[in-house]
Amino acid sequence: MKVLLLSDVYKHGVAGEVVEVADGFARNWLIPKKLAVKATPGALKQAESLRAQAEARRAQLDARLNELARQIDGVELIFARRASPTGRLFGSVTTTEIAEALNEKTGIDINRRRISQQPLRDIGTHEVPVRLGTEISPVLRITIVREEDYERFMREREQSQQAETAGGAVGELAEAVAEAAGNVVEGISNAVASAVDAVRDALPGQEADDQGGDQGADEETRAAD
Repeated sequence: MKVLLLSDVYKHGVAGEVVEVADGFARNWLIPKKLAVKATPGALKQAESLRAQAEARRAQLDARLNELARQIDGVELIFARRASPTGRLFGSVTTTEIAEALNEKTGIDINRRRISQQPLRDIGTHEVPVRLGTEISPVLRITIVREEDYERFMREREQSQQAETAGGAVGELAEAVAEAAGNVVEGISNAVASAVDAVRDALPGQEADDQGGDQGADEETRAAD
C-alpha cells in the first residue's frame, strides 16, 4: 500500500514522503497511530506542507542534539572493577551503568539504548560512541581500573590535573611579566629621550653657536674661492 507519512518513521521515510509499505503494517500500525494516511489525491495535496514542517522540526532537533553532543563529547567516566591477572573483568560495565554515571557527572540523561556498546569486560580505556542522531555520535571515554588500584589511580590523576593547571598559570604569569617588562623598557627609553631633548633646549647659546658655525663655514668657502 502507498501511504503518505505524517511523521518521520524509522527506516521507512520522513514526514511528507510517499512510501510503499506492507498492507498489514499500514492498517495495523501506521494509520491507527496517525503516522501515515493512505496516499489518496486529496492527501497528497498536504505533502509539501508536511515536508516543510518536518524539515523545520528536524532543524530544531539537530540544533539541540549538536549542543548535547558538544556537552558530552570526550567526557571520561571511571569505573573500579575486580579483574583477573590478564585484565578480564569478573563481570562487566554495562550500558545502564554508563548512562547512570554520565547522568551523575553531567546531569544529562541519555537512554542506555543510544550507547553503542556491548558490556565492557576488560581493564583499560574504551571509546564508546553515543548515537544521538544519524550523523551525531559524540564519544565517551570509559576507563576501567582494578579495585585495588582505584585510589592510587585517582590520586595520580588529581596530581596530574593540578600540575597541568599550575603549568598553565605559570605560563600566563610569565607572559604577563614579559609584557610588563617590555612596557617598562619602552617607558624608560621614552623618558630618556625626552630628558635629552629638554637638556638640549635648555643649553644657552646653542642656537647662536650653531649659526656661528654655519657662518664660519661660509667664509672659509669664499676664501677658498
